[in-house]
Amino acid sequence: MNKLIVGNWKMNGGMASNEVLLGSIVDGLFSVSHAQLAVCVPAPYLAQVQTRLQGSALAWGSQDVSAHEQGAFTGEVSAHMLKDFACRYAIVGHSERRQYHGETDEVVATKAQRALASGITPIVCVGETLAEREAGQTEAVVKRQLAAVIHAVGHCTSELVVAYEPVWAIGTGLTATPEQAQQVHAVLRAQLMAASQKANRVHILYGGSMNAANAASLLAQADIDGGLIGGASLKPADFLSIAQSAKA
Repeated sequence: MNKLIVGNWKMNGGMASNEVLLGSIVDGLFSVSHAQLAVCVPAPYLAQVQTRLQGSALAWGSQDVSAHEQGAFTGEVSAHMLKDFACRYAIVGHSERRQYHGETDEVVATKAQRALASGITPIVCVGETLAEREAGQTEAVVKRQLAAVIHAVGHCTSELVVAYEPVWAIGTGLTATPEQAQQVHAVLRAQLMAASQKANRVHILYGGSMNAANAASLLAQADIDGGLIGGASLKPADFLSIAQSAKA
């Protein structure tokens, strides 16, 4: 299974800077044919990204999706709308959504359902805070978060992408050691395999400050199938360097 490297631009970008960034990444794709690459961009730029990337090997997606199909939900973006922009992926349950927008495990599970129903692959984020890790609750937290999604999507579990993002290592410069990350990824793999015989095809990404310097050691771990890249995805050289480390 080829590694999957997904850039999460978060709330960054502009029409002109996006064009430069995307152009640089596309120009460098020849050097990373062994990996799958994608970018998840702010909703206002989906049209630009769709136009720019059609026909390229770089996939694209959204950073969120509504838990509702349609209706009086001002500011929300439905899975059906995302499908109009040919989104391949939608991030659901990112720690920033859980922390700043109060998203519960149940809301995240519903969002994953909505994405799948529209033919979009949800990238389901799970992860513990520093306090939870220090209390020895890491395994219980990530299993609870993933269990809600597995329960909601049932036989479609094998169609998920899962991203382990220790909250204490997002944007802090801290990173789980390869061994710490692998330990959690192995737990998630076992949970997925217990839910679906086809779950061995599920990519489990690491999403806690992966960068050009630490990517190779993280991606060498048995159950780390790629990365969900934040800040480094805004720097084409760094993003491509991470992808180059992702030899299957």
